[in-house]
Amino acid sequence: MQTAEEFIQHLQLEQHVEGGYYCSTYRSDTQFDQTRSLWTSIYFLLRTGEVSNFHRLTADEMWYFHAGQSLTIYMIDPQGAMTTAQLGLDLAAGERPQFLVPKGCIFGSAMNQPGFSLVGCMVSPGFTFEDFELFSQQTLLAQYPQHGEVIERLSRKI
Repeated sequence: MQTAEEFIQHLQLEQHVEGGYYCSTYRSDTQFDQTRSLWTSIYFLLRTGEVSNFHRLTADEMWYFHAGQSLTIYMIDPQGAMTTAQLGLDLAAGERPQFLVPKGCIFGSAMNQPGFSLVGCMVSPGFTFEDFELFSQQTLLAQYPQHGEVIERLSRKI
């Protein structure tokens, strides 16, 4: 079985601003508009103790489970309701190998067990950092105090 460090090295992953490690793998040659490809895809990896901090995209993001431990995707919809999805291969436990995070949701993720989680993420229309919004803990706690425990775990004090 491969380790997180082997995946980081062989897939040439680098640290992501939201937490964890990533590498851009594909960018559609077909353009959605003047500034974005029709779709983009990355590898994304979390290790024990790392999280994907709460952020928002202006496009849908499909997550695909590849290896390691399952993870939970936490989403706050535009009305402020929080939902979760389990990404993994234990179908009997409610996990699914792929899941769509709708555009406009504030979302982040964390592993369910120690180890690592390797996933793929496809964004359509294609990802650009101009469409990426990372949230501070203070901002989210002011807007959604009812989700304080998860917000404190999946956001940074900036």
